[in-house]
Amino acid sequence: MQGLGAQLQERDLGKNPLSEGELQALIGDDAIEAFLNTRSALYRERGFKATPPTKAQAIKLMAQEPNLIKRPITVRGRSKVIGFDESKLRALVTEEVGS
Repeated sequence: MQGLGAQLQERDLGKNPLSEGELQALIGDDAIEAFLNTRSALYRERGFKATPPTKAQAIKLMAQEPNLIKRPITVRGRSKVIGFDESKLRALVTEEVGS
């Protein structure tokens, strides 16, 4: 995305995890399932596919176990793209801020 003139601010979640408050603000009213890393060992061990956690439970776990968070999460204004989807990322970079 930097080739499109986008300046990205990166955060290493292993070294600087998101707090529960940051996760709540990031997720907002969105469905928690989009933010869960289905490839995470914890996701599989806890059987979240069959029995998904509540949003509150998931946020608490994600703050403790950053590998449970699907990445990357790219935010611009009020828009966000979860996971790597090149076409959605390109659209995010080229849209008007605040859309």
